Amino acid sequence: MAVTPVGNPYVESSDLVANYPGASEALAERIDIVGVNPFANAAARDAAIPSPVQGQMCSLNDDNKGYRYDGSAWVLFSGAGDANFTNAATGTFSSGGISYKYITFTGSGDLIVDQAGFADILVIGGGGGGSSESGGGGGGAGGYLAVVSAYLSVTTHTVTIGAGGALATGGLEGYNGISSSVGSYFGVGGGGSGGQGRSQSGGSGGGGGHFGRAGGAGTIGQGNAGATGGGGTAASGGGGATAGGVAGSGSTGGNGGAGTSSSLTGSAVTRAGGAGGAGSTTGSTGGVGGGGNGGAAASTNGTAGTINTGGGGGSGWELNGAAGGSGLVIVRVVV
Repeated sequence: MAVTPVGNPYVESSDLVANYPGASEALAERIDIVGVNPFANAAARDAAIPSPVQGQMCSLNDDNKGYRYDGSAWVLFSGAGDANFTNAATGTFSSGGISYKYITFTGSGDLIVDQAGFADILVIGGGGGGSSESGGGGGGAGGYLAVVSAYLSVTTHTVTIGAGGALATGGLEGYNGISSSVGSYFGVGGGGSGGQGRSQSGGSGGGGGHFGRAGGAGTIGQGNAGATGGGGTAASGGGGATAGGVAGSGSTGGNGGAGTSSSLTGSAVTRAGGAGGAGSTTGSTGGVGGGGNGGAAASTNGTAGTINTGGGGGSGWELNGAAGGSGLVIVRVVV
């Protein structure tokens, strides 16, 4: 008995008749692995194939889709169709001849998927909080994760909306925001701002305090580092965002970094802006996309990041910092 270059057995004329049953069985077993064998549903498949091997394929009659075992689970072939959720849609629209529906989560909940396939998702973590120490940098924006054609399995996916980092009072550094998620997709919480201490890393990093302190690091693919604080005693750095924050200068705090625009709901909306840092004379502006403003001297507090944008919270100069904005999850599918 011989095999083809890819391993399929066949009988040669020189094989003995006694070898035919073994060759036939080997061929059938090979077809079981590489053939796209049909089953009524997933339960019937699992009963017939209790121990699948990587690369094994099948099709299911109840959904008319093909599956491949990837070594740990049955997954749809590349080129699978669109996912569907049964939650009430937040809205619908058409673009380029394609109709969409989407759901926006502003609070934690469940996404119920009844048809596996691909969806476009946006996940934004909660923004970092602002500092109340003198020279506090701006809070970093929550991590901004946008995925085109994210695969969603048939199940109830847990959705978590991260809170913004708490406001800081009484000479404290800002607190990190909380991560948001849908299934296995996460937007990391933004980094809290630093005053005389170190700024925190996060989705985007918190801005550095005065005396040239470095901003916190961002998460690759989700945000940037916070800006460095001014070299003297009088200015702090802006919080990072999908664009980096601005370094403080003189007695003016650095502005927060700008966020990113998304048209996942049919209209362009910018979110995840970094917060402004505090200045001993002049405050600063939060980045477009919900970043809070930085305070000035002992006259103005920092302002909060906008809710459900992941914007960072602004810092106060020996006054109260402000909380970061809560995060957001959007899921869009073709209908």
